[in-house]
Formats: sequence, C-alpha cells, structure tokens
Amino acid sequence: MLTRQPYRGLTRKLVLAFDVGTTYSGVSYSILDPGDVPKTLGVTRYPAQEHVGGDCKIPSIIYYDQTGRPRAFGAEALQEHVIEQAEEEQWTRLEWWKLHLRPRYLDAAHIADDDIQPLPAGKSAIEVLADFMRYLYQCSRKYIEESHGAALWKSVEQNVEFVLTHPNGWEGPQQKQIRGAAALAGLVPNSQEGQSRVHLLTEGEASLHFCVMKILASESLSRTPIVAPDNLEQEEEDPDSQGVVIIDAGGGTVDLSAYSMRLSPTSFEEIAPAECRLQGAVLVTRRAHALIKRKLAGSKYSSPEILRQITDIFDKTTKLRVRNAEDPQYIKFGTVRDKDPQYDIRSGQLKLTGRSVTELFEPSVKEIIDAFQKQQLAASMPIKSVFLVGGFAASEWLFTSLQKYFAPLGIEICRPDSHVNKAVADGAVSYHIDNIVSSRMAKLTYGTECSVPYDSSDPEHHARQKKVYRGPSGILAIPNAFGSILCRGTRVSAEQTFEEDFVIRRSAVQSCTSVDVDITAYRGSLEKPDWMDTEPENFTTLCTIRADTSRLARKLSPKRSKDGATYYVIDIKVILLFGLTELKAQVGWVEDGNQVRTPATVVYDDDQ
Repeated sequence: MLTRQPYRGLTRKLVLAFDVGTTYSGVSYSILDPGDVPKTLGVTRYPAQEHVGGDCKIPSIIYYDQTGRPRAFGAEALQEHVIEQAEEEQWTRLEWWKLHLRPRYLDAAHIADDDIQPLPAGKSAIEVLADFMRYLYQCSRKYIEESHGAALWKSVEQNVEFVLTHPNGWEGPQQKQIRGAAALAGLVPNSQEGQSRVHLLTEGEASLHFCVMKILASESLSRTPIVAPDNLEQEEEDPDSQGVVIIDAGGGTVDLSAYSMRLSPTSFEEIAPAECRLQGAVLVTRRAHALIKRKLAGSKYSSPEILRQITDIFDKTTKLRVRNAEDPQYIKFGTVRDKDPQYDIRSGQLKLTGRSVTELFEPSVKEIIDAFQKQQLAASMPIKSVFLVGGFAASEWLFTSLQKYFAPLGIEICRPDSHVNKAVADGAVSYHIDNIVSSRMAKLTYGTECSVPYDSSDPEHHARQKKVYRGPSGILAIPNAFGSILCRGTRVSAEQTFEEDFVIRRSAVQSCTSVDVDITAYRGSLEKPDWMDTEPENFTTLCTIRADTSRLARKLSPKRSKDGATYYVIDIKVILLFGLTELKAQVGWVEDGNQVRTPATVVYDDDQ
C-alpha cells in the first residue's frame, strides 16, 4: 500500500491542479498543513453546474462577444438565457479550442485547422487558454473560501503551487505556451520566481498517480499474482515488479504510458516511450456528425442547428451506451410528432444501425491498439495489466472492444467504477505530493547538427564531397552530420545529466559573449541516425540552448589559421536534464583548472 507521509514544510501551502480538457475541465486541490497528512480534494461546485459531486467537471466552452471579451464559461454557457443573448448579440461560441494548441508534428492527417472552429479575431490560443484558466482559478477560490473559510484562503493566497497538465504528445513549445497562459491569466507573476510555482505534467503520468492512489496500491492487487501468457518471452526481471499501461482516454487525445510497478516499496519507472494519439472522444462525435448529416440530407431535419442538436444528444447518450453492433441505436431528439419513416425518424427518435455507430469508434480503437503494441514491443518487461481512465473510458463500446483485444493476450484491463474523468486532476495533486516516478523514457532521439572533419577514405564522406568546406581554423569539414546526445527509449532518472562537448569558432571576440546551440529531435525509425540529409523530414529543431559566456570570452586568446586569419575558440559543454517533466539545461567550461557552470535558457520556437 502507498502510505502518504505528513507534510514536512514549515508553512501552509495550497496545491491547485488544473485539468483543462478538450471537452471538459476540472480542478483538484490539497491544503498542505505542516505535520498533517495531505488529502486530495476536488472543486465540486461551479456556477450553473447542475451536477455536484466528486467527479464534477465543467464543459470547456467559452462565449466571446464581438469585442473579444469572454462573456460565459463552462456550465454557464449552456444556460438558455445565455444562449439567447449570444444569438441576439452574435457572440462566438468556442469549444474544442484546446486542439488549436496541438503540435504540428503530431500525426493528425484526419484533422486539420479547418475542422476546428476558428478562434475569435485577434485572439490567440494562448489567450483563450489564459481566459479559461483565470475562470477556473476564480471558481476554485470561491469554492475553497466557501468550504474552508475566507481566512484559510487568505493564509495561502500568496503560496499557491499550480500543477498544469497536458497530453503526452505536447512538448517544449506547448509547455512554453501553457506557462505563458498561466502568467497571462494572473495565476503567477511572469518572473523566474513566479514560474517556479508552475509545474507541468503529462496527463499520462497524472493518471498513473491517480491509479496508484485508487487502484494499483490496493491490497487486493498486491496479493493477486498476475501470470504473463506463455506466448510472451520472459526477461530476467524483478519478481516483485509488474508491467502496467495506463490508457488515459480523453476528449481530444488518448495517452498511453507504460511503467514497471513495484508495490513494496512503491516505485515506478517508465519502461517505454509515452504515446499520444489524436483520437479522443470528440473525434467519434465528429464522425457521428458527418454520418447524421449524410443520413438526413434532403430532409427537414438537415439544418445546421438541428444537426448540432442531434449530434449533441448522440454525444451524451448513444455514444456512451452502445454495447452491441447488431442492435439498432436511437437518438431521441424531438417529440412524438417528429417522424419521417423515409429517414428512419419515428416518435422523435432517429434510428441508426448498430454497425454504423460502432464503426465510428474503429479509428480510435485501432490507434489505441497500435500505440499499445509499440509500447509492448519497446517495454523491458511483459505488460500484465492495463487501466483505462478518462472521460472516454465511460464508453461501453470502447471498453468492450479493448477487452476483446487484451483477453487473448492474458492481459487484464480494468477501469475505476467512479471518478474516471477526475483521474488527471486528482493524479496531478498526487504527483506534487508523492512523485512516485523515479525515471522516464526518452520519447525521441535528441542531438545536434554538426560538422565533422572530412575523411576522404570514408564512403559517407566521399558521397558528400561537394559539401566540403574550410572552417575558420582551415580544416576541411562536412556539414549536416548528426551528433546524438540521447537515443529514443533510453531510461533517464530525474537527476541524470547528459553532456555534449562543443567547440565553437568565431572570428571576433565580441561575438563570443553568448552562445546559441540548437537541439534537434529525430522522429524517424533509425536507431542511430548519423546524417541529417538522409531523412530531412524527420529532423526538427526542438529548442535552442542560450547561455551568457561573457565571463569565458574575457579569457579567450586569439588563434591563427593556416592562412593567417584570427579566430577564437569557445570550448564548452552543454548539459541537459531530460529526466524531469520539462527539459532543463546548463552550459559549462573549464576556467583556471576548475569546472564552471552557468544556467542556460531553453528557447522554443512558437511555430511547432
């Protein structure tokens, strides 16, 4: 069993975890009092929210007026008088807006920007996210004041730690956007001190922490041995460890995370690179809308308003309860007077074949299985258990489809009975308090573009002889080489550093006061890529490491090349920490025989 220890801090602190989802959002929190064992609590009351309970979330919907001012959020945006005012004053209703933040490299041929409702004029995705987070913060403050007293809120108001979650596939550029939105929302000052109170976490890892607290660390599981099927090769492994995959099936994305699980003492290590697929519940709904539109084309029910109404009802009812492909499915959208047998409408119900409805799920099921197979292949031990969480986990067809796949493999798939849609927010609080993951897997191969000295006897060099150039030192070199720093699938601990030597030559000492080193990500299938010109489409600039080297520049002495030109040599190490939830960097060099290190800034391109 996982036993949470009393909080050892000296002052009271509040942890607020925001799960901003594509379709629904929620907040969990914990009040950390010195000496007390922290509890994970939830914000369970929001304005205009009818359903109140432990799994309470609000729709990720915003209304903007024509000036770009937000006018209604969440459940308030569903009120009839708000909808009426929005129509009269021509407000813009935004939903699924989180998909505007998706990385450009994420495989999403099935969805394009044109498929997502455009943002209001003059509004960026970061500003929309900031508006929504500001609303969540205001709701959280009001709830905590009402539940615990205004005095308690005042005691923690300046000491709030924020845990903000994002899909497994979001990387540095998206993390930068989330941090920017947090500052824009007024959650923290846009300073180093302010940003130190913002902690970013993948939804997959947050879901793991939830499962540990609610399921995995239960006595029943720890006492029940799970035997791997005969058709899986057994590797030498810790007999007390199990391979487990967490599937967080949300509105926009499905995130898969694989871990080795040791229950006593409790510890987890990632055993395969995390997976992220843009095939969440909204994609099923989007396909349903296309199906309904085709079926009702030419009928009096084919207007955009009615199609939207029918699709919304499908999303809340039919999508969740379909169990059998042979049984017809119904969407009750009207009254008994609504009937048109030609279009399978009777007594206000649209009839669909069970097969046509279950086919809407197939792309999502296929992507989940494909992602699982990749993790199964990469994992260092057999996967014995799968846990399905997230709002999409409520779908009976999704669950039974995955059961049919896993059963022949001898893998048990489970889902919590309740609170499946609060897994991320609750788990994010647990991450901040417990932080049980000791190592993570590199999702990509990371390195740098570099030049190497020309070797005429090397066939690869000979094939690139037209690119040979003479550097500042007079040495012949070839560009477009790739120097790997960290290979995909490498397990990395939180404290582990990766160092790479760089020799940078500059013609003037004035240009030696700072350095920029681009870190490149390789997204292809080669185990060790050596040249960037062979698969240029699979190499992308992940970030730039920027450091102040003015102290080093003051000690540089000029050198002479063979042709008599003056140049300077900057001999540095770039030190990277990949094992955290965010990439961190330093730059170091030798000065008077001593190692010197200076903090470096990780700069991301916004257009990624």
